[in-house]
Amino acid sequence: MSASPLTLRRLEPALLPDFLAFFDGDAFADNPKWRSCYCQYLHVDHRQLRWAERTERLNRDAACTRIPAGQMQGWLAYHEGRVVGWCSAAPRPLYEALADEPDPDAARIGTIGCFVVAQPRRRRGVARALLDAACAGFRDQGLAWAEAMPHENAQGDAQNHHGPLALYLGAGFQVHRRDADGRVIVRRPLV
Repeated sequence: MSASPLTLRRLEPALLPDFLAFFDGDAFADNPKWRSCYCQYLHVDHRQLRWAERTERLNRDAACTRIPAGQMQGWLAYHEGRVVGWCSAAPRPLYEALADEPDPDAARIGTIGCFVVAQPRRRRGVARALLDAACAGFRDQGLAWAEAMPHENAQGDAQNHHGPLALYLGAGFQVHRRDADGRVIVRRPLV
């Protein structure tokens, strides 16, 4: 008997209820400390606010505003009709948190922000399928590079929310640079 396949769908306004159901429920069932994020961390300028002061309600409301406006992009993974994974993936300029790290090629870069995979579906290829969909989506948008920011020495699933370095290297990404905080900026050409 074969396992039922994943279905991957690009985030669109009609999928807002599915996105919210995932973040309200399974997304952080084993990591309730991060439950309040609603994938807003990269969408705010941290020079202008303190992330620790953002509430769950504020972040949820922000997602409800950004998704219908097309200001939040990514991919949802479904298994048997239920969302089991999310990948935040958008053109770099949509991530306000990166404004203090200017890049002359920013308009040509698609950035993988994070992954959230429901605990029972981890290590079953969900993140890789989402990564592949994100890169194909970037290519369809005419972007030249896919970029991500994994932490080299991440401990455990929560710290690997940007995706494990091995995931990217296995998908053809190469190290672009290393930051003093342990982030490894990886890139892959899309053309």
